[in-house]
Amino acid sequence: MSFVKEFREFAVKGNVVDMAVGIIIGAAFGKIVTSFVNDIITPPLGYLIGGVDFTDLAVTLPAVREGMDPVTINYGAFLQTTFDFLIVAFAIFLVIKMINRLKRKEEVAPSTPPPPPPRQEVLLEEIRDLLKRQQ
Repeated sequence: MSFVKEFREFAVKGNVVDMAVGIIIGAAFGKIVTSFVNDIITPPLGYLIGGVDFTDLAVTLPAVREGMDPVTINYGAFLQTTFDFLIVAFAIFLVIKMINRLKRKEEVAPSTPPPPPPRQEVLLEEIRDLLKRQQ
């Protein structure tokens, strides 16, 4: 089997195509969640905590040589990124929880009653019951 033919079979498999669609939709959903966090959730939280922005927090290490730029450990940026991650994770948790609740409601929704068993099956059950009574 040629390399090109083998690659084509791999690329058009259902799993690969499904995965590609999932990645594309996931990237688009990531933009929605990021906008939700940055534009809707973070501003009220910033207001509640007094507009604190952690990104400027840093520790400046002493210069080893003269004329050398100061070296900083930007722990504030790390704290802000961690805080943003927790907000995004919580937002996704709420969305997944809502989706699961909707799925459960669909499962619980009354469905049509099962069709009656075929006539042949009913007759066989009656014969079985008659045989049991004769013994």
